[in-house]
Amino acid sequence: MRFLCLYKPSKAEGTPPREEEMAEMGKLIEESFKSGILLATEGCLPSALGARVRKTNGSFKVTDGPFTESKELVGGFALIYVKSKREAIDFTKKFMNIAGDGEVELRQVYDDSPVPQQ
Repeated sequence: MRFLCLYKPSKAEGTPPREEEMAEMGKLIEESFKSGILLATEGCLPSALGARVRKTNGSFKVTDGPFTESKELVGGFALIYVKSKREAIDFTKKFMNIAGDGEVELRQVYDDSPVPQQ
């Protein structure tokens, strides 16, 4: 099963991680890529550089950042490959123990073919 993990930190947007957090996260990322759990991951730049595109009744509305609802901002994402939702939750807890307070939304990704293990 693949899951998209959307990380929403409780820290103010643009708050850099501590050097210790970066080192721990680097180890987790390296181990997770090697084991085949982690397929992709990236952090997001500040919302001031982004935009939201909405379509309603055939009309588009584009809103440039920054976005005011910081608790809803995605700070980064990961795409993971695990055997169960429980395993996805366990991986997310490891990540959050390093990243700190916030929220991760887990969404199973539709796929009818197996992802090859690395």
